[in-house]
Amino acid sequence: MADLSQIVKAYDVRGVVPEQWDEKLAELFGAAFAQVTEARAIVIGHDMRPSSPGLSQAFARGAAAQGADVTLIGLCSTDELYFASGQLGLPGAMFTASHNPAQYNGIKMCRAGAAPVGQDTGLAEIRALAEGWLESGAPEPAAVPGTVTERDVLADYAEHLRSLVDLGRIRPLKVVVDAGNGMGGHTVPTVLDGLPVDLVPMYFELDGTFPNHEANPLDPKNIVDLQAKVRETGADIGLAFDGDADRCFVVDERGEPVSPSAITALVAARELAKHPGGTIIHNLITSWSVPEVVGEHGGRAVRTRVGHSFIKQEMAAHGAVFGGEHSAHYYFRDFWNADTGMLAALHVLAALGGQPGPLSELVRQYDRYAASGEINSTVADQAGRSAAVRAAYEGLEGAELDELDGLTVTTPDWWFNLRASNTEPLLRLNVEARDAATVARVRDEVLAIVRA
Repeated sequence: MADLSQIVKAYDVRGVVPEQWDEKLAELFGAAFAQVTEARAIVIGHDMRPSSPGLSQAFARGAAAQGADVTLIGLCSTDELYFASGQLGLPGAMFTASHNPAQYNGIKMCRAGAAPVGQDTGLAEIRALAEGWLESGAPEPAAVPGTVTERDVLADYAEHLRSLVDLGRIRPLKVVVDAGNGMGGHTVPTVLDGLPVDLVPMYFELDGTFPNHEANPLDPKNIVDLQAKVRETGADIGLAFDGDADRCFVVDERGEPVSPSAITALVAARELAKHPGGTIIHNLITSWSVPEVVGEHGGRAVRTRVGHSFIKQEMAAHGAVFGGEHSAHYYFRDFWNADTGMLAALHVLAALGGQPGPLSELVRQYDRYAASGEINSTVADQAGRSAAVRAAYEGLEGAELDELDGLTVTTPDWWFNLRASNTEPLLRLNVEARDAATVARVRDEVLAIVRA
């Protein structure tokens, strides 16, 4: 019997196909999803992985057998599925393993209006039902099965995004986009169609085997081709999307990466211009510059834990207009509090095209500090190593310690956060300071304890 503890994660289902899960299990997940959400109708989309069409159709069969009418939107990005869930007012399921290697697949589920489904909001119940049926046999079908129909929402998705950002008066821009053979190759041409953009496409062929590089732009090796193409073509900006195109990473006209914190601050400033006095959510490892910029633009910054379910909960609780994470996830109230890298990209294009200078100059005001980036250490005893770090800094004069998410130590000149991975024996370290030398010093001090 499949071990569901290995594939049902904190926020989604993810594992190797068919070794860890298959279409039979997908059908049970579909039935469980219909029961837990009590949905009369649901919407389903999938990415370009070879296993995605079969898994999504099996999930549809399971849900329809429980009486739910199913709308299949076919190939789409994850934020396109969120759009469909929000626009149609239906619970949704997206078949993708995001940036994971080709042999993986997964399901990201949401309730109507793109509200997240995680362990505390339905995923644990879905797992329990599926496990029960694996032991006892298939669930009892509904007296009247649901229908299965197909619908294309790509044009509506693109129109909705463009309605949220004024791109009508921007100067012409040359834009290199690396889709990494993922779903950006499907969505970008439609979203940018008709805009004053000279699009230079890279790896737009939908190919879930990822023949060119992993579709994970946060790993520096995966944006090397984009950086070279931006320099080679004299482009104004480069954009890289992950496999399911819900995250967007930016490089400037020199091919240099722009930190997701700087993008968060830039978009926050733009959203606060539309919504004066609004609330901006940021996770606790985004840069100091984010709350600073929010304050300077008359907004209120709210700090939260890392992870999309926490961000979305805080977005809803505070009525926030925008939220950003260090991992290049960007959340918008105008997009059902869901994350969409594409909308963030349109904001950056509007900001860049609305003034004459290069992107590197534009983002300088939002990128104020030196940072280490995320550094992972494999450790056998996460709690013990974290406690050792805490003990080392507890008595430091002028330091504040908090445990909102892992351990954060903050002083007037630097801060670091040390968090345990939920899924691997790792401790993740992020350091920021007023200069690079201080970053290096603090980083080395903490790593010496973590790796002792």
